[in-house]
Amino acid sequence: MRSYAIRALLGLTLGAVLAGCEQEPFEAPPQVRPIRAFKVTELASGQQRRFSGLIEAVDSSTLSFQVGGNVREVRVNQGDSVQAGQVLATLDREPFQLGVQAAEAELQRERAFRAQARSDFERHQRLLAQRAVSQVQFEVAQRNYQSSLSQVDFATARLDLARRDLRNTSLTAPFAGSVAARLIDPFVDVAPAQAAFRLDAAGGRQARIGVPETSISQVTLGMPATLTVPNLAQPVQARVSEIGSSAAAGNTFPVNVVLIQPPAAVRPGMTAEVTLTLPQANQDDSTLLPLSAIAPGDRTGEGFVFIYDPGTSTVRRTPVSASGTLTSNMVAVTGVAVGDVVASAGVNFLIDGQKVRLIDPLIVPASAAAGSQTSK
Repeated sequence: MRSYAIRALLGLTLGAVLAGCEQEPFEAPPQVRPIRAFKVTELASGQQRRFSGLIEAVDSSTLSFQVGGNVREVRVNQGDSVQAGQVLATLDREPFQLGVQAAEAELQRERAFRAQARSDFERHQRLLAQRAVSQVQFEVAQRNYQSSLSQVDFATARLDLARRDLRNTSLTAPFAGSVAARLIDPFVDVAPAQAAFRLDAAGGRQARIGVPETSISQVTLGMPATLTVPNLAQPVQARVSEIGSSAAAGNTFPVNVVLIQPPAAVRPGMTAEVTLTLPQANQDDSTLLPLSAIAPGDRTGEGFVFIYDPGTSTVRRTPVSASGTLTSNMVAVTGVAVGDVVASAGVNFLIDGQKVRLIDPLIVPASAAAGSQTSK
């Protein structure tokens, strides 16, 4: 009897415990998944295209003597810096000095002939008034005098040319810059207009690129560009300064991109990569997202992302549509706005409304999170 009572008491106690468990079932705490996030900061203003180019000076000139002769002195070498008006090389001056002396002597002779012809003309003019000479004799004296005037003018011009040739025996720099190439040596004969130096102006630098015919209509003067050089860690800002009107080899149009405040390390002859953002035909408010932040949708060009809500620390599943081409693992999409924070990895393991924790909390400023909580 006693044992029966004990068994009954135990049964009642166990039943009460089981009944309590049925009334208050145990619930596991929701799992908080850590995520990497990406803050949308850039509108997809166009399609980025990269072009290979070559750095050159904005102002560059090939210098040559305007007269031929024997090179007597070369005062600069390749790579030297020069100032405007500095003498770069000289020719043998003696032949030109003799030419000046000959022209001066010829001018003196023509001036003497002019004086004699003038005297004869004036004498025939007086005699004609006295009817001492014929009209024909007077006209001959008159023509001789007029011819002597022309001969003096011709001799004067010959002398000016001889003096100019003498001055041109010195080749000077038209502007400040550096000697890109020296193409002559001392004691070598050079012809007029034969290339002697190639001079690059100081300061200004540009990159020359070739843009294909399919994209040239989208390139405009003043368009911003970004230029990268292998030996520079930071890119250089630039802008389009010249656009060729006719295609060159390979149906590409020459385009010059001038550098804005180029570093001293950027020198002519270096290779460069120029990035242009070409406008798209249908411009919208697309934003750039990393490809890893987009989960594929049911149809091509559609997908979804998970936008982080700092107030509730949850993610919201949001559909997006591709609106541009993929460039450097970034794609232009519509459906998110600048300032949104989206999960950038592991999106296939997230669900709508899931609690998450940012691995890098600095992506969302504290002010933004506080404002969201206050509004709630």
